[in-house]
Amino acid sequence: MLVYLRLFKESFTFAINALRNNKLRTFLSLLGVTIGIFSIIAVLAAVDSLDRNIKEQLSGLDKNTMYLTKYSFGPTSVPRWQRDNFPQVEHDDYEFIEGSVDDIEAIAYVIFGGSENLRYEGKTVSGVNVTPVSNGIYDIENLKIESGRFYNESESNSGAPVIVLGSSTATNLFDNDNPIGKTIRAYGRKLKVIGVLKKVGGGIGGDSPDERAYVPANFVRRFNNGGANGLPGAVVIKPKKDVDFDAFESVLKQKYRVYRGLKADEPDNFFINKLSGLTDAVDSIIGFMNGVGWTISAFSLLVGGFGIANIMFVSVKERTNLIGIQKSLGAKNRFILFQFLFEAIVLAFIGGIVGLILVWITTTVLSNFTGDFEFVLSAGNMMLGFALSTAIGLISGIVPAISASKLDPVEAIRTGM
Repeated sequence: MLVYLRLFKESFTFAINALRNNKLRTFLSLLGVTIGIFSIIAVLAAVDSLDRNIKEQLSGLDKNTMYLTKYSFGPTSVPRWQRDNFPQVEHDDYEFIEGSVDDIEAIAYVIFGGSENLRYEGKTVSGVNVTPVSNGIYDIENLKIESGRFYNESESNSGAPVIVLGSSTATNLFDNDNPIGKTIRAYGRKLKVIGVLKKVGGGIGGDSPDERAYVPANFVRRFNNGGANGLPGAVVIKPKKDVDFDAFESVLKQKYRVYRGLKADEPDNFFINKLSGLTDAVDSIIGFMNGVGWTISAFSLLVGGFGIANIMFVSVKERTNLIGIQKSLGAKNRFILFQFLFEAIVLAFIGGIVGLILVWITTTVLSNFTGDFEFVLSAGNMMLGFALSTAIGLISGIVPAISASKLDPVEAIRTGM
């Protein structure tokens, strides 16, 4: 065992010295591996960071939360022309479900209203995602109040002209002033600010509660009555935790079909979308992005591997005479083999470390510039980078090392002279 340890040590030392004596060649070989490792680990870190941020945004929501609407959140076999002709989900549908379906923990009616401009005195904040929704959304989305309050059931039902602002929206509109009790304008109408939400950070696709504002759905229904040409709506349902969710969904669908007058042989003219389906779709997209990242980065790794193999063949050619002398003095084939193999592995390993350092610097800089979106270089990705760089060195150096170890000492000395 001690003989093999000594062999490893001597081979490693010889490889380091060889690398020091050929700095330019070492740098060029390092560059290929560094770019390859940087490419693949950077892509994986970016995808992992995106996955983490999305999952964090969904973590506050129950995965069994259901969105009953005319649209599907995922792929569907229903043709688009048929979906476009589905009736809108309206406030009457919300009232029916609330009154006829049991085991509901929280329910809300939401109108997909798009962005609006908010004005306070002489200041305007453009493109704010104002969400018209009943007060049940407070419990469904697990919202938290920083100051003031959320609108209550009475205000929600009556369509009171009140508004709750996200943290960033309040800051952009009022700077450091207290917005509670102030009157702003949205939809061309006056609204009283009654609450500001706690800051939660970035959301899916940049859609964070921090950037939103909430108003009672019935307030918007005063001047937009929905219908076929109106704003689309949805009923958001959070079932109780101890229910059978599949049975709950089945009862909900059955009762809603009866409410809409659908016959047994007629297909559904609505969709029940669950957040669990959304997380599955996110996982599928993340998996696809990882696959694309691996495919693109594999070419960089391939170039780096060929670079090391080429340099190692050159190194064997240059040191043919030295190899012959070593073998004539009693050096065994495995010593020569390990000598060149270690040189390739050390070269690739150093390139991998440089690549990981560059990824760490890049993720740190991007995290500072992107604010709430945090890029993360995980320990798993770092270990993967080390493993890949070592594997590249091993694979790229094995053939040159074997060819060096099999040289005839007499022919090697003669050729190198």
